[in-house]
Amino acid sequence: MTTLSPPDNPLIQSISTELPLFDKIKPEHVLPALAHALSEARQQVVTLTTQTDPTWTNLMQPLEAMDEMLGRVWGPVTHLNAVCDSDEMRSVYQQGVAQMSEWHTELAQNELLYAAMRKIHERPDFAMLSRERQQVLEHALRDFRLSGAELEGESRTRFKSIMLRLSELSTTFSQHVMDATQAFELHLTDTADIAGLPESVAAAAAQRAEQQGKDGWLITLDAPSYIPFMQYAENSGLRQQIYTAYVTRASAGELDNGPLIRETLSLKAEAATLLGFNNYGEYSLATKMAGSVKEVTAFLRELAEKSKAFARQDLEALQDFAEDELGLSELKAWDIAFVSERLRLKTFAVSQEELKPYFPEQSVINGMFGLVERLYGIAIRPNESVPRWHANVHYYELFDTDNQQIAAFYLDPYARAHKRGGAWMDECVTRWQRPDGQLQLPVAYLVCNFDAPVGDKPALWTHDEVTTLFHEFGHGLHHMLTKVSELGVSGIRGVPWDAVELPSQFMENFCWEKEVVDLFARHYETGETMPDALFNRMLAAKNFQSGMQMLRQVEFSLFDMLLHSDFDPTGEESVHDLIDQVRDEVAVLKPPAFNRFENSFSHIFAGGYAAGYYSYKWAELLSADAFAAFEEEGILNTATAARFRGHILSIGGSSNIMDAFTAFRGRKPTVEALLRHSGLTAQGDSHG
Repeated sequence: MTTLSPPDNPLIQSISTELPLFDKIKPEHVLPALAHALSEARQQVVTLTTQTDPTWTNLMQPLEAMDEMLGRVWGPVTHLNAVCDSDEMRSVYQQGVAQMSEWHTELAQNELLYAAMRKIHERPDFAMLSRERQQVLEHALRDFRLSGAELEGESRTRFKSIMLRLSELSTTFSQHVMDATQAFELHLTDTADIAGLPESVAAAAAQRAEQQGKDGWLITLDAPSYIPFMQYAENSGLRQQIYTAYVTRASAGELDNGPLIRETLSLKAEAATLLGFNNYGEYSLATKMAGSVKEVTAFLRELAEKSKAFARQDLEALQDFAEDELGLSELKAWDIAFVSERLRLKTFAVSQEELKPYFPEQSVINGMFGLVERLYGIAIRPNESVPRWHANVHYYELFDTDNQQIAAFYLDPYARAHKRGGAWMDECVTRWQRPDGQLQLPVAYLVCNFDAPVGDKPALWTHDEVTTLFHEFGHGLHHMLTKVSELGVSGIRGVPWDAVELPSQFMENFCWEKEVVDLFARHYETGETMPDALFNRMLAAKNFQSGMQMLRQVEFSLFDMLLHSDFDPTGEESVHDLIDQVRDEVAVLKPPAFNRFENSFSHIFAGGYAAGYYSYKWAELLSADAFAAFEEEGILNTATAARFRGHILSIGGSSNIMDAFTAFRGRKPTVEALLRHSGLTAQGDSHG
C-alpha cells in the first residue's frame, strides 16, 4: 500500500474527527503523519514566541491547540502499539518515540517560550484569568523551572549534562538488572525437585526447558517463574539457591549497580541544589501533593508504629505453623513464601477458581455500570457503530440526568496475542473548550487482560480481575466526570503523582462490600448470589499477613525518601548501611546480610519513583479515608457520592487536592481507615 499524503492520512484526518479512525490507521501512516504534525508544531512555536505582547489568547490557547493536534496524531499510535502490536508498528513506534522525546526536550529548553509565559504571569490582568487557566500557567512555569530554565552560564550547562547522565545511568541500571536476571537459570531433571509445584507452574517450566532444547524443567528469576517456585517448591535447598541468586542480582562484577547508585544519588543531590532545593526529596515533592519530606517520613513512621504489633503476630503465626506443621524450627528467608502459602491455604481454603463461577463477564460489567449509574445519576449506553481496533472492543457513552452526553469510553477486556499485559486507563480525548467555542467531550480507553469466553461458557473472571476492572473504571471516571474545560488541568491532567490513584483505589473498595457484590455476583449456571460463607472466607483472606505487607511497603518507602533527603552519597555510610538502619526501625522480618535488594530497586533508580515510592501508600490512605465516608453515611448514599464527585472526581488538576479532600471529608485525611481496611485495628475489619 502506498503511503497517503498528509491530508488523506487517517491520523491527520483524526485531528478533526471526534474519534480516531481505528479501522483505517496502518503502520505506514505513522511517520508521515508525525513528520507533518511536528513540522507544523515547530513552525507554530516560532511564530508564537516572536510576539511582543503575549496573552492567554494569543499564546496559551494556540499552544493548547497545538498540543491537542499532536495528541490526536500520536495518541492513537501509542494506543495501537499497546493493543495491536506488530513488527511493523513496533518499528515505526520506536522511531516516533525518539522524535516525540526530542520534541519535548526542545519545548522544555525553549527560553523564548518560558520568557513569553512569564510575561503573561506578570501582567496585571493575570489575576483576571479563571482559576483553571492560572493553574495551567503555574504548572507550565514550574515545570520550566524544574527543567533548569532559570539557570544561567555554567550552572545551566552543568544541569543539562547532569540530566543527560542521569538518563544514561537509569538505562544502564535497568539493563544490568535485566542482564543479571537473565544470567541465572536453574535446570532441574529430577521429578523430586519439582515436588509441590502446581501443574500449570511445572508445565511452564517444562516449556521453558523445551524452548532451549533441554529436558526437564527450567526455573528463571523472571517473576512468573521465580514467585510460584518460592511459594510451592518443597525442596528448601533449591529455594535457598534461587533466593540467593534473586536477592544478589546486579551486585557483583560488570553488572554491579552499586557504583551507579552512588553516582545517581550524587548527581540528583547536585541537580536539586543547583535549583535551590536542600535535597532531591524536596525537588521531587515540588510536583506532588505531600508538602514536605518531614510530612512524608512522619506519615510512614506512623503507619509503621501502628502496624508493628500486627506484623509481629503475623510472624509468630508463621513461625508456629512452620514448626508445628512443617517441622521447621528456624524460618529462613527462602522459607517465608512457601510457609505463607501453606498457612494461607489451611486458614482460608479459598481459591480464585472457586470464586470465578460467580463473576461472569456481562453480570460484572452490568453490575459495575449499575453501581456508578446509581451513585452519580448517570446512564451508560453501548454504541457499536464507532470504528474500533478489534472485534472484541466495545464502546459506551455516558449521559447525565438531562439525557445529554457527557463522555464515552472504549472497553477492551480480553487477553490476546500482540496485546501488552496488565490493565490500564488512558486518555483518548480530553474534555476541552475549543477556541471555536465547541466543548470537546472526554473519551477514555479502558484496557484489561482477562480470560475470553470459551465455547458456550461466558467469560468467568476471578475476584482479583473484578477488582482490577473496578480500579481502572475508577481512573476512567476521574477522566470522564471532570467539569474542567482547560486542557492542561482537565480529567487526570495536572493531578499530582501521589493523588492520581485515589479514584481508582477508591472504586476497589466496593468489591469487598456484600451489598454491592450481590448486585453483580451471580453464578453463571444457577443465577444465585454468592453464599455468605464463601464471601466471608474471601473477605478474611484479603488481609492475610497485611501487617507484614504494610511494613514491607513502609520499609521501601522510608528507605527511598531518606536516601534522597538525608543521605550523603559521598560520605562513609553506605547505601546498604541505610537500609539496615531503616529495617532496624520498622521491620519485624530482616533478610540475610548478603541480600542486596537496593541493587535491583528499579522503581527508584530507573522508573521515575525516586523520592516518590511513598505515593502507593499515600494514595491508599486517601482512598480508604474517602470510602470511609460511604461506610459512615451509606455505601450507596447518593448525597455522599455527589459530594465525592463534586470535590474529587470533577476538579481535575485545577485545585489543591488536599484542600479538595478536606472539603469532602470536613477534615484532613487520617490513617485510621487505611489501617481498618487492612485489618490492622483492634476491632478488625468490619467493612472490608
